[in-house]
Amino acid sequence: MSKTILITGASAGLGAEMARQFAAAGHDLALCARRLERLEELRAEILAAHPDRRVEIRALDVNDDEEVFAVFRAFRDDFGTLDRIIVNAGLGKGAPLGTGGHAANRETAMTNFVAALTQSEAAMEIFRAQNAGHFVMISSMSAMRGLPKSMTTYAATKAGVAHLAEGLRHELHGKPISVTVIYPGYIASEMNDQVPSEQPMMVSTEKGVRAMVDAIEKEKASACVPALPWAPLSVVMKHAPLPLFRRMV
Repeated sequence: MSKTILITGASAGLGAEMARQFAAAGHDLALCARRLERLEELRAEILAAHPDRRVEIRALDVNDDEEVFAVFRAFRDDFGTLDRIIVNAGLGKGAPLGTGGHAANRETAMTNFVAALTQSEAAMEIFRAQNAGHFVMISSMSAMRGLPKSMTTYAATKAGVAHLAEGLRHELHGKPISVTVIYPGYIASEMNDQVPSEQPMMVSTEKGVRAMVDAIEKEKASACVPALPWAPLSVVMKHAPLPLFRRMV
């Protein structure tokens, strides 16, 4: 069944590839990001491959609260309804706490958590009014356990947004609004540019996003993607003794 899907942070990386794959699956798209020119290029690419799809685009800085609500409502008005909203926009900046990197850590915290809270508010405003919808939060495998050094703030934000979504799932259980949390592992993207290319668990953007899209389409409550090796590793990450965990990361 065709759906109307809103994706934030859709101009590149995982967001752009999700847009391509959802369009190929027959869905219409509401795409937003700061870089409007990249969205225009993506829309042209998608429509060239799938001319029967509808793709609406808008510029959006997710750190502008008023703009988030305005853009989400405008997309809802464009289509008449939004069936699925994917909170995907995020940053990967960071520095060890107390080493002079407060500005980078704060920027990541504001974009990855506070802005995600705003997007969640805007999404749920629409879904509550419709009494229907599928809310998707893109977290990270780093949410499984606190991480050291430059990853400390990033991991904390991803744990935070996962808990936001899990709280909604608890509240909405048995109601016609579903909630999915996606925990991506190492998937090639702009955010993972700093990860060494020889990292053995890194997968291509297309392969990694295919696993994300499959879990989202099935409306799974949560999914570590790709499932191998990340689903079993999630258990190890949560419960491994700290000396062992430190060697892993």
